Amino acid sequence: MKRRAVLLLIDFFNPRGFEGGTLSPATVRAAQRTAKLKARLRRIGVPAVYANDNFGRWESEFSSLVQTCRGIGGDVGTVAQLLAPQRGDRSVLKPRHSAFYETPLEYLLASLGADSVVLTGVAADSCIMFTAHDAYLRKYALRIPSDCVAAERDADRRMALAYLARVTKADVRRSTAR
Repeated sequence: MKRRAVLLLIDFFNPRGFEGGTLSPATVRAAQRTAKLKARLRRIGVPAVYANDNFGRWESEFSSLVQTCRGIGGDVGTVAQLLAPQRGDRSVLKPRHSAFYETPLEYLLASLGADSVVLTGVAADSCIMFTAHDAYLRKYALRIPSDCVAAERDADRRMALAYLARVTKADVRRSTAR
């Protein structure tokens, strides 16, 4: 049976920057690979949903967060340019680690007919992990391309992916794997 997938892009937009000495370059690399994956999935009709922290600014909206990040130089601006939403992309703002917690994501995925999610973003050992657990509990099949997620330390990224592969049965092969 063919699955209906949705691509989730988690926490790629951060006006405060990507803290940690190695997180910033790792995030840019993950964003570059995610941009290629997104383009490939878009061509075959896989919808994209952005789930991003709102950093406690409840009067904000996602499009203004994207614009703010695009105007910032360095890695923040680079990531925002690479992954700027396109027509038809959807978004949810999240208050905590999981993209499901206190957001309409579950309803949105149901309305898209999804039974599978592809998780990309920051940080593999935090927001990706919490979202993956919540997706798994909701019986979504999981794909977490290892080259499309970042963590402050690569050892943490690898540990998180190994754990998620074992516990949630996530497919963690690189984005170029078929």
